[in-house]
Amino acid sequence: MKKLLVLGIVCVGLLQSCEDKKNNSEEKTETTVKTLLDTLPSEAKKIDTTAVSEASSYPKITQKNVVSFLTEYGEEHPETNVRITTNHGTIDIQLYEDTPLHRANFVYLVKQDYFDNTFFHRVVKNFIIQGGNSDNVSTPRKRNAIGSDYLLPAEIVPGRKHTYGTVSGAKEYRENPDKQTAPFEFFIFLGPQTATGHLNGNYTIFGRVTKGMDVVEKIANLPADEGDWPLQNVYIQEVTVE
Repeated sequence: MKKLLVLGIVCVGLLQSCEDKKNNSEEKTETTVKTLLDTLPSEAKKIDTTAVSEASSYPKITQKNVVSFLTEYGEEHPETNVRITTNHGTIDIQLYEDTPLHRANFVYLVKQDYFDNTFFHRVVKNFIIQGGNSDNVSTPRKRNAIGSDYLLPAEIVPGRKHTYGTVSGAKEYRENPDKQTAPFEFFIFLGPQTATGHLNGNYTIFGRVTKGMDVVEKIANLPADEGDWPLQNVYIQEVTVE
């Protein structure tokens, strides 16, 4: 089934390239970068026996309650330090306090065990690694339990730029003029700075890696298929906050 997913992504890429023939090379570059950072559908592609976390005592997050819910949750849970444990090593992240909704959302997902047994599912050498999705049946179940149809308001801090080790929220760029963030996926930026023109001011940067960029580099250099999915799954085994 993963092959079918890859073929689907390749077909979409071919259609987009055909549509872009009328555009100049700069527009093509922008489309390529944006498509790369799009979120992927979290459909069940294979049987997974991983236990889904117990139902939360919190209400589902919706587009109507997302701001009030995360504002209150963030006040009750001020943590800013995150540790991501993968099968290739650990990555420590500091969450920014001046992006409070994104910080609260990430902490909430961690405490709901959402990220456990998801993947870094996109890897691009010298550019980004993107995590928070998988083809395990548990992932869409977790999303549904938390709230599968909400987006985060953009919290783009003026002057803040993507640099080596910054952590940003992935988003659907199509018909998304408000630059809202898809809540379940994130990416860590490696470079180059010449690739940030289409990122800065368009994606919310809500944290930075404080330790473990060697692990990020290792993951980014893994062999991947045509859809940038690693040939061997990169498991996010556990995520903790403090």
